[in-house]
Amino acid sequence: MRNLFLASSLALIAAAPAATSAAEKLDPAIARAIADPRRSEANRARDKHRHPAETLAFFGVKSGQTIVEFYPGGGWYTEILAPAAKGRGRYIAMSGAGEKARAATRAMLDKNTSWFGPVQMVSFDPAAPTPVPSGSADRVLTFRNVHNLLMAGDDMAAKAFAEFYRMLKPGGILGVVDHHLPETMDIALERKSGYVKRSTIVRLATAAGFRLSAESPINANPKDSHDWPEGVWTLPPTYARGEAERELYREIGESDRVTLRFVKPTH
Repeated sequence: MRNLFLASSLALIAAAPAATSAAEKLDPAIARAIADPRRSEANRARDKHRHPAETLAFFGVKSGQTIVEFYPGGGWYTEILAPAAKGRGRYIAMSGAGEKARAATRAMLDKNTSWFGPVQMVSFDPAAPTPVPSGSADRVLTFRNVHNLLMAGDDMAAKAFAEFYRMLKPGGILGVVDHHLPETMDIALERKSGYVKRSTIVRLATAAGFRLSAESPINANPKDSHDWPEGVWTLPPTYARGEAERELYREIGESDRVTLRFVKPTH
């Protein structure tokens, strides 16, 4: 099964639009932020799974840009993006609309004010646009969040992608990373496993007006069979089954992930 999955993944990658060499050059300020010892030890240990240098280079992220991160969570990428943009560009953290989500994001940002610099926080409200002006962002990035949107319903996901499109400048990039559900598996798993089909993400982005620019195997993991008892949370770093077969899951590593770059057309 894993061999079949690897073959199909390689076929998809070969058929995908190619990344440009210019987009794959890492901004020096981002490289310094990745190497910064102030990043938490736990977060730095996950670089081998999350590939921040390669991922951000693929999305063409530059420190002088206006960068919106959708649902930054505990701040894994915030530790890189906010310091890199400090004094050069602008980093905007977009939390969920719920009081708990807003409070958690605000606490994470406030704890690191001297490191991150001035960071604007906004909340995603599916009923209204955020305070981020239309056509003002160079990059909108979301890491492992599309599955959460889908669990909240197709309408929530569609509104989020429409908001991504609204915020971006023409020619701006939407970068998406999420747990990859193979096309041959039951789509119902998107509602409970944490995995999402590539075609679902492309459908949502295309419906919002985006064009698929390129995709990359940067965050793929052929060891992941996508059928774990507790969904994607069975694998590290969550280990939802506790100590049960922990060594097996550690050896597999973090989930297989799809990495997609979309562009907002200029006309």
